[in-house]
Amino acid sequence: MNKSTKIWLNYLLGGSISLLLLWGIYLQVLKQLNKVDWDAIWQTGPEYFLWLCIILMPINLLLEAKKWQILAGSAQPLSYRGALASYLGGIAFSLVTPNRLGEYPGRLLYLKRKNTLRLVSVSVLGALTQMLTLFVFGTIGLVYFNLNFYHPFAMVLLVIAAMITIILGIAFWRFETWLPLIERIKWLRRFRVYKALLKRFTSRQQLTILSISLLRYSIYTAQYLFLLYYMNVNMPAFDGYWMSALFFWVITVIPSITLVELGERGQVGLYLFHHFSENTVGILVATVGIWLINLVLPAVLGSILLLRMRFLR
Repeated sequence: MNKSTKIWLNYLLGGSISLLLLWGIYLQVLKQLNKVDWDAIWQTGPEYFLWLCIILMPINLLLEAKKWQILAGSAQPLSYRGALASYLGGIAFSLVTPNRLGEYPGRLLYLKRKNTLRLVSVSVLGALTQMLTLFVFGTIGLVYFNLNFYHPFAMVLLVIAAMITIILGIAFWRFETWLPLIERIKWLRRFRVYKALLKRFTSRQQLTILSISLLRYSIYTAQYLFLLYYMNVNMPAFDGYWMSALFFWVITVIPSITLVELGERGQVGLYLFHHFSENTVGILVATVGIWLINLVLPAVLGSILLLRMRFLR
């Protein structure tokens, strides 16, 4: 295959995938926005809450790009710009996969194929860090919920979440101590590569990666709280923050496809925040807003970037 043909095929393939993703995003957004009471949207609070939420979105993107640069940099040299493009591409693919499982495979499309195995390994570390962060905040959120709105099922969830958090923490910091046990189980032997991977990262680098994840989750939580305030869903800041953190934990552990999960997000939001406010429309609109700002907009950017991809080398 000559160079000219490869160029045209790359543009055709990249353009086709980009257009399909954009069309899918458009259809789903249109479908979800039809459920919103637009007349009620204009009854909003101070505009600075909305602007704070929007301003925090690029900060989130830049932080995740930095974390991905550190992770992928252990497998191959990666510029910050390349890490950002890879991350945006991952978001685009995550929207059409259950529980956003396509995010890391989507990121790998932007990177050199000869390092695929090593990049898959660092993706495992990235996903583990993200899961650990999720359960740290989710466990704290469940502690808050049980102290203020005790429910037997919520207490069971708290115990389970706490146990998983401890296991994930051990897996993140001291995975090598589990290697002898893992090697005895045939189908778990594939994870031996993770031990070698951890040796490439210093404790300081691991702490940096985890700190970025914790900071991003904090920002996500603050963004949702700001949107709730903007939509006149009023509640104490402390209570609202941890309820928002719990909201993100719940919608992540529920199996779903991101593009069609908005209904579930709305139901979860209504259940959690009805303890403070009866402003149903405000809760639903804030839920739509955080979905659009933190997922759809970055996904559109990632889909557009696919136009520049070289799938054939």
